[in-house]
Amino acid sequence: QVQLVESGGGSVQAGGSLKLSCAASGATVSTCTTIHWYRQAPGDEREERELVSDISREGTIRYADAVKGRFTISEDNDKNIIDLQMNNLKTQDTAVYYCAATCQNINGRLKQYWGQGTQVTVSS
Repeated sequence: QVQLVESGGGSVQAGGSLKLSCAASGATVSTCTTIHWYRQAPGDEREERELVSDISREGTIRYADAVKGRFTISEDNDKNIIDLQMNNLKTQDTAVYYCAATCQNINGRLKQYWGQGTQVTVSS
């Protein structure tokens, strides 16, 4: 199983920066193929969570168009920490940000694990 713990959320004015971190741990953390950052905007349902960025074990990185050029995802494999550096934040970036990981469970089946989320609030 895998546990994900996010940190680094907070409140910032538009144009500011924040760095989110996701610490991954657990018995099957070495099987994780991709780590994702999602966000859920105020009023949205869980099913409407938006993929912000992700990074695969091979190093393939994706960004949502809305954050390209402003957000940077990176990983520290030794520490199993995945960071999301967010610069030039906009009010529309306000959301709860979730770390998610695609990993095997103890039975060898692929499963999506989720963190508890961290709030990011950007004011004008």
